[in-house]
Amino acid sequence: MSVKSLIINPGSTSTKIGVFEDETLLFEETLRHSTEEIAQYASIVDQKDFRKDIIVNLLKEKDFDIHSLNMVVGRGGMLKPIPGGTYEVSDALLEDLKVGVQGQHASNLGGILAKEIGDSIGVPAYIVDPVVVDELEPASRYSGVPELPRTSVFHALNQKAVAKRYAKESGKAYDSLNLVVVHMGGGVSVGAHKQGKVVDVFNALDGDGAFSPERAGAVPSGALIKMCFSGQYTEKEVYKKIVGGGGFNAYCGTNDMRDVEKKVQGGDTKAAEIREAFIMQVAKDIGSMACVLNGKVDQIIVTGGIAYDKVVVAGLKERAEWIAPMTVYPGEDELLALVQGGLRVLNGEEKAMTY
Repeated sequence: MSVKSLIINPGSTSTKIGVFEDETLLFEETLRHSTEEIAQYASIVDQKDFRKDIIVNLLKEKDFDIHSLNMVVGRGGMLKPIPGGTYEVSDALLEDLKVGVQGQHASNLGGILAKEIGDSIGVPAYIVDPVVVDELEPASRYSGVPELPRTSVFHALNQKAVAKRYAKESGKAYDSLNLVVVHMGGGVSVGAHKQGKVVDVFNALDGDGAFSPERAGAVPSGALIKMCFSGQYTEKEVYKKIVGGGGFNAYCGTNDMRDVEKKVQGGDTKAAEIREAFIMQVAKDIGSMACVLNGKVDQIIVTGGIAYDKVVVAGLKERAEWIAPMTVYPGEDELLALVQGGLRVLNGEEKAMTY
């Protein structure tokens, strides 16, 4: 029997939904919310009813019978660190999403909305591989400063989805493989997947690894400290240089790799140099994660929006494919990744994780 699913992926100013039959997308919609609409609410969780009504009304407009659904899956939010997997939205998980134990983020609404809609029609609600997935080995947590442990914040949903896709396509079990997975989007995260666990990863958010379209990655610590205490910048301004205004934004004035390519094609030698630096830094991250896996790497997997860039991918292959063969899955289909996580539980391939 086929499984019908409603998938909910909330962003800061939009709510993306998809309705699937098994893995086939029946329809999707990006519901956009104006700044004025969002500004009415004191907190993210206060937006719940507003967003739920928009979703339910859209399904009515599409003449879709909400009672035909078998599950509802939401994007996971800023929960406590947890192992990867598909989690049924329990009372404890729901409470931590509402509180935002690691911060307030629109993705927290994914599980909350899934639970409310699922309960209203008597079907299970799940979240899948939130950004706080933490499977680091103990040695991976040491930074050199006891007060500043390394943490696991990365593109867990897409990294896990493409790793499992590769395993399935190669006829092997994910937990039998050693993989280096590279996600290149607004941020870059490179993870060492050791027999089903991401045992080390470059934190994509605020201070690890390669620079990216919007983030500075790792920067010289001493120089950063001097900048912080120079009196020229506020804390918020320095943070913006690291997250949001760093990387290609800082060097090229754009967070779109296609714009960088246009600059290069137009003869901008500086843009070409910056692109090469990006390729080199990502390749260095791949090499680092290969060392975490003792050089025993079955495959390198490259994904995310920048994986559409043939020059970048060719550069990564030239610098890193001596480590292991490289498979490229361009883009990131978060709705499909979420439905696949729910289906693995309903089809008995995996057990739902307990939060």
